[in-house]
Amino acid sequence: MSIYEIIMLLCFGAAWPLSIYKSYKSKSSRGKSASFLVVILLGYVAGILNKFFYNFDNVIYLYALNMIMVATDLVLYIKNRRFEG
Repeated sequence: MSIYEIIMLLCFGAAWPLSIYKSYKSKSSRGKSASFLVVILLGYVAGILNKFFYNFDNVIYLYALNMIMVATDLVLYIKNRRFEG
């Protein structure tokens, strides 16, 4: 388990709750990019697969938490995009 990997995931993960909250409250997709969210989501999937196949430790839960938050923001983006027409 690497302390640097943990710090990285905590720092990246700190931004997602605010992003999700803004998406939920504003009901707008403005300022968001679905392709950016998908790329970030794929990065977290790759991190989880790496932990699963090569170096399993508890950091996998931080990857999973971050992935869930990004997926939530992506779902809100899609939902809000539909409302915008």
